[in-house]
Amino acid sequence: MDFHTWPPKVLVVDTEGSGASPPDLVELAAVPITAGTVRADAIRQSLVRPPNPVTQRAAALNGLTNQVLASAPTWETIADQVRADLSGAWIVAHNASVDYRLLSRLLPGWEPAGVICTLRLARALRPDLDRHTLDMLLASIAVPLAGVTGLRHRAAYDAHATALLLLALAERLDTWADLTAIAVPPALRPGPVDEQQGLW
Repeated sequence: MDFHTWPPKVLVVDTEGSGASPPDLVELAAVPITAGTVRADAIRQSLVRPPNPVTQRAAALNGLTNQVLASAPTWETIADQVRADLSGAWIVAHNASVDYRLLSRLLPGWEPAGVICTLRLARALRPDLDRHTLDMLLASIAVPLAGVTGLRHRAAYDAHATALLLLALAERLDTWADLTAIAVPPALRPGPVDEQQGLW
């Protein structure tokens, strides 16, 4: 992969939700990739106190209970900073529709430079695998996780691990154009979109 073909601002993001429908945001993390290197030193992460209680199922998955979130900032206090951080960026996420929809709902008018879905990318490049969950891919591709701190299902860990997965998958391709041809959801490609198709 020629990383000189990549845009200057690529952010791998992960969001954790409250378990409600639609979900409230309870944690957000973003890690930049620069010149083919995951910038772990520049990860931005924040807990968010949701307006409604988190469900027991969500809290059991990520450990973010109502008590843990009680002293976290509200979304309103960090929204402007998040918008500035994401402005002009290509965002990357595993099963990106989940993160994109949540962020779009919370940031009216925000549009990323583009969206890369590592789930789409993995399905295209590793059709031999029965499942393409983040855990399955990290194990199957032997992504080196030694430098990833924190816990699985927490935003900073998942964003960092997804960034490493992206680079591992990108090794099979030559340029950013090759990557986007596979990994950009169809509804976000240039040209007319079938309105019945929905966003994704």
